[in-house]
Amino acid sequence: MGTPIGNLEDITLRALRILKEVDLIACEDTRHTQKLLNHYEIEKPLVSYHEHNELTRSSELLIKLEQGAQIALVSDAGMPLVSDPGYRLVTLCLRHQIPVVPVPGPSALLAALSASGLPNEQFLFVGFLPARGGERRCTLEHLRIENRTIIVYEAPHRVQECISDAQEILGDRPACLAREVTKLHEEFLRGKLSALAASLKERPARGEITLLIGPSDSSDISANADSAQSLSDRVEELIRQAKLDRREALKLAAKERGLTRRAAYQQLVDTRDTTTENGDA
Repeated sequence: MGTPIGNLEDITLRALRILKEVDLIACEDTRHTQKLLNHYEIEKPLVSYHEHNELTRSSELLIKLEQGAQIALVSDAGMPLVSDPGYRLVTLCLRHQIPVVPVPGPSALLAALSASGLPNEQFLFVGFLPARGGERRCTLEHLRIENRTIIVYEAPHRVQECISDAQEILGDRPACLAREVTKLHEEFLRGKLSALAASLKERPARGEITLLIGPSDSSDISANADSAQSLSDRVEELIRQAKLDRREALKLAAKERGLTRRAAYQQLVDTRDTTTENGDA
């Protein structure tokens, strides 16, 4: 069930009715959900359901459901399962033929996208990027030729490094940083990644952040794919910077150039043969 991502008025009439009708509400933080229930004068028992107890709690809730209980699953904000717990419970219910009924509601990624000013016909939601720099850069390397708007959630203390990595790997693309969406201090910063980086140096971001990175110009993609950098150099760069093994590095480099992995491998072989012949000569 979707719950407000900030403004408590952003909840549907259907969601309020169901919260009043269910026997139990499973939620990430009972204190957080209790504030929502108090605002609408709803009294229902709550049980915690978060990433640290999801494994055991899912089985407990399944037993209650099989006994006929009606349970609502909510996250602290937005839709459950979207970068939030819930997947294990849903799959258990489906496996045991217990109906799962979605109750749509607010979503930070869609709210941010609608006001970002970036292309929205197609987009890719990545969720949270890895916290470790090397893993984050590796993920961004895989998005290098992505030409849809990319949407990620990021922690405020990591967003500056994230933007810096994105600019270096993806290029200086148009972007939007959406902060505290629907809340009192809602803010949208729009511009190139370089401009966002400069802005954050002057005033670090706080609160919940959604970062949207627009597609690059198609000519930029072609330029990257047909650059003077050789295929073998690009493979070595990916191995060194993104910590990929040689197989994955070749696969990604081939994709950047519109080649099959087999064709890319043959190109590497041909390059080595040519180099060897020139050296012998």
